[in-house]
Amino acid sequence: MTDRAVPAGSAAAGVVAGYGAGSIGTGGFAALPGLVLAYYLTDTLGVAAGLASLVILVPKIWDVLLGPLVGALSDTRSARTGSRTPEMVVGALAMPVLFVLTFAPPIGPAALWVFVFFLLAATAYSFFQVPYIALPTELYTDAKDRTRLVTVRIAVLAAAILLVGGGGPAVRDAAGGGPTGYLVMAIAAATVMGVGMLLTVWGTRGKSVSRADPSDGTVWAQYREGLGAVRSTRSFRILLITFVVQALAVAILLAGVQYLATYVLGDEAALTLLFAAVVGPALLVMPVWYRFGLKYSRTVGFVAASIVFALGSVSFVIALWTPGPWVFASAAACGIGYAGMQAFPLSLLPDTIEDDAARFGRSRAGALSGVWTACETGAGAVGPAVFLLILASVGFRSSTTDDIVSQPDSVVPGIVVGCSIVPAALVILSVVLLKQFRISEPSRRRGRIDERTL
Repeated sequence: MTDRAVPAGSAAAGVVAGYGAGSIGTGGFAALPGLVLAYYLTDTLGVAAGLASLVILVPKIWDVLLGPLVGALSDTRSARTGSRTPEMVVGALAMPVLFVLTFAPPIGPAALWVFVFFLLAATAYSFFQVPYIALPTELYTDAKDRTRLVTVRIAVLAAAILLVGGGGPAVRDAAGGGPTGYLVMAIAAATVMGVGMLLTVWGTRGKSVSRADPSDGTVWAQYREGLGAVRSTRSFRILLITFVVQALAVAILLAGVQYLATYVLGDEAALTLLFAAVVGPALLVMPVWYRFGLKYSRTVGFVAASIVFALGSVSFVIALWTPGPWVFASAAACGIGYAGMQAFPLSLLPDTIEDDAARFGRSRAGALSGVWTACETGAGAVGPAVFLLILASVGFRSSTTDDIVSQPDSVVPGIVVGCSIVPAALVILSVVLLKQFRISEPSRRRGRIDERTL
């Protein structure tokens, strides 16, 4: 890797702000479909829960396969030109349009329509997200600068999730709900996400201080290398598995929040407040987690945040006996933990990329970021699908906007368990996995990683 000399602590405000803006798009796309798409399919379009799970899951499986390829293509371009901009432009322009079309099905095979355009939107999202994740390794070489960059990104991510994820359902309800409400919501959200993604393209273009090293093989060889890094670079593998298990837990919880609001609290509009209670605290505690990580190490902070999330999630089970406004406090506890569960792994990711480069002699940032994004995307899709399967197993009955159906007594316990016990158990499992995280000896000798922050 060829670097220009960049002093530690020299992160430019414009680059940091430009990079952070991309999280408006990535955060919005990660949050809003996970919140509303399952409910849109089952309670507006009348798609059976089992079929709806496939409509959401299959496009994401495709993205799991696509992500490493996009990363390999991005690495090839970075090695040749020093830029990952073209792929990001494609994603930033195409994803918002395809996202709107996902919520504009004609009369007829609505499930097929949603399936096709959600697949295309997720594909366009990968073209932006994969090179976006790789950028911190190339924008700055100092660990503190990278941590600052990622911390700002996560703060913007939390704000974007709150704005798009929380505001989207509010826009839907203000527009009268039903198919029209969802379409208006999609247009508003797509506009906000598209602007954020284009700001990142503009703010980071030409600012890289290093580039991916030239590949010794074809793009397909790089694709295999990205997948091979999961096997060969232990630090990357452990961090990836931990993050994916947690992403799955969060996705299951978020998919269930709308059902919790409607069928347990008896107020469909409570989704906005519940979601704000989850995401809002993240804006306040992000600086606290940042200082905690500097004082006690990022891995200790990662474990602490995970435990806080698990405790908040498991407390939802009390709603089986006494549902009420107290659930907002549980949601807030989840939000406090969620902030750290986002910030710490993303600040550790560049270290694992450096670890991989030290072990194998050249940077594969795009390929590794492609695997990371693919697995994150897959977890985000599997989460709603798992929750829909839980609903199907307890006899949930789908309906259209104009239908009123009664649910069997087993539905409320299924919703509560899906929002509480299942996510909490997954996060506890991830903490056990995280205990195995280590940076390899070659990277320690190389001196590019500050061990005191690990």
